[in-house]
Amino acid sequence: MIAHQQGAQATEIVVTPESLTLEVGDTTEISAVVKDADGNVIEGATVVFLSTARRALGVTPAGQVEAYRPGEFQIMARVPMDPNDTGRRAPARVQAMIPVVVAAPPISRIEFGAAPSRFYTGTNFRPEVTLTDRSGANRSDVAIMFESTNTEVAEVTAVGRISLLAPGEATITAKAEATSIDLQMSVEENPTVHIEMSPQANKARTGDVVHINARALNADGTEVEGIPIQYSFQARTIDHNLGQASSGLITDDGRFVADVAGEYVIIANAGDQVSMTTLEIEPRNMAREIELVGHGAVRDRATSDLWIWEGVDGKDYAITGTWGAEGHAYIWDVTDPSNMVIIDVVHVDARTVNDVKVSEDGRIAVISREGASNRRNGLVILDVSDLATGGARILATFDDQLTGGVHNLYINQNHIYALSAGTRYDIINIEDPTNPYRVGRYQHDSPGSSIHDVWVANGIAFSSNWDDGVVAVDVGGGGQGGSPNNPVLLGSYAYPSGWNHAAFPYWSESAGKFYMFAGDEAGRRGNTPGYEGEAERMNGWIHVIEWDEWGEPHEVARYEVPEVGTHNLWVEDDIMYVAYYQGGLRVVDVSGELLGDLYRQGREIGYFLAYDPQGFLPNSPFAWGPQPFKGNIFFSDLNSGLWAVKVREEDIQ
Repeated sequence: MIAHQQGAQATEIVVTPESLTLEVGDTTEISAVVKDADGNVIEGATVVFLSTARRALGVTPAGQVEAYRPGEFQIMARVPMDPNDTGRRAPARVQAMIPVVVAAPPISRIEFGAAPSRFYTGTNFRPEVTLTDRSGANRSDVAIMFESTNTEVAEVTAVGRISLLAPGEATITAKAEATSIDLQMSVEENPTVHIEMSPQANKARTGDVVHINARALNADGTEVEGIPIQYSFQARTIDHNLGQASSGLITDDGRFVADVAGEYVIIANAGDQVSMTTLEIEPRNMAREIELVGHGAVRDRATSDLWIWEGVDGKDYAITGTWGAEGHAYIWDVTDPSNMVIIDVVHVDARTVNDVKVSEDGRIAVISREGASNRRNGLVILDVSDLATGGARILATFDDQLTGGVHNLYINQNHIYALSAGTRYDIINIEDPTNPYRVGRYQHDSPGSSIHDVWVANGIAFSSNWDDGVVAVDVGGGGQGGSPNNPVLLGSYAYPSGWNHAAFPYWSESAGKFYMFAGDEAGRRGNTPGYEGEAERMNGWIHVIEWDEWGEPHEVARYEVPEVGTHNLWVEDDIMYVAYYQGGLRVVDVSGELLGDLYRQGREIGYFLAYDPQGFLPNSPFAWGPQPFKGNIFFSDLNSGLWAVKVREEDIQ
């Protein structure tokens, strides 16, 4: 609700109602009046409503509320200092908080996951149990009760682990609220007399995945069909006498990875039969020094994303955006990365140029716009084919149905994929870059769905959708008839935190697998309402998703640096480059099969913290985005501009 601010000083906001109790899917409306110090209503005062949990509870600036997910949330009612500045970060003259409780829908379905194909005495297993509520959401906050109909045959623990004790019939019941499901079992005598183990290797490095390959055999030497083999390990680390704990992971199917060097005894059992094998684990020894090559300083405003490319004239160029400033994008000559020079400045009507991208042939650049004075926003298309003599030329702007702001975008095969106000991405044809036009769009079908980023590779668009996770869409290469004007959903993967902010697809030849590296963004910005004067506090990690089949993505590994948080990333030639905000640039070995905690496994090659005493915020590294290019690693830093570094070849002992 935008109106002229009257001369009286606002001191109080009175919101009606004072609190809300809703159910998922409910909509309602709130209103507010503004009063001065004498209690008089200020007519025409600007009041803006904002949700503190936009992906769970939606609210328009005028007060239309919609509940997407259960929980306890707050709506903020604010009188901005500037009536024309209604953004989330706008300084407020006065504000009030409205508590909102969204009740959880009842559980409507409960399902057991995979169980052994046959049930044998002496074995135990724990099937996954999935709960779905009436809104279709998976739930993990509801208690599950387990019960066995015959405890002499099968027992079940409070967390759902089933132990098979004797031959016979038994039924395990899982119940959540008023919904239940049964797992019926016919338990057989266990015929196993020996477990044969044949590990893939007897020696490996930390971070290497070793397949154990154990088989349960009966008296005839025949493999016992369907029996679950349980794996565990014991360890004696190199520094066990100095308090170093063993650390590693072994999966239900016998894949083992160690975090710490030492001697590991792998144990396999099926009932009362046990077998063991020993693995020698050596240090990975990946640490290298990251050395500075050059710094292109930007100190009077915050820097956003970057793109590096070889121009049509054979020189190397970079383009960087600016954040929360005056709509500048800088174009650099980085042919000599030790002496990076700004050669052109593009100035558009915007506060933030958050994203910048360049076409495959190096001729066209596109920059995003947010915070335009006329509220049109959208994107700007540039000719960058003659930077050495003619500079960058604006060819066109495109803001049709993109007026809410474009935060991120991507160029692929003469099409721009542009986010629209964080709800969808539009697909814009630029075969004639002076005459762009929309040919398609994709919005994920989920209540309150929002999007932060999109990346296109091999005809598949991968978007980062916060609570809905990574979404893969066929736009020409997915084999499902998709195209830019007919995007077709292939699959998606969401993880519990709902922090999915960025994603990078990577086909690993060394592993023979397709991995999705999905990055979090969590925490809070500095100098936001309620946290005035505080520094940025960001958290989160990189989720590694194995996604060989669109319908069967599963998370296998993570890269998590303690106490800092991720932003953008890039993966190339089995190396991952992560801009880790206050943790700086991180360079990580992602060769081979990935499993477990990559940080603890010693896969980190090195890191670089961009300290600049004269920075926009002095000596405050805040890495934004990385890109490897011609043997160097370029990255942008919010507080200091553009940097180039490289990895030295010598080991750090």
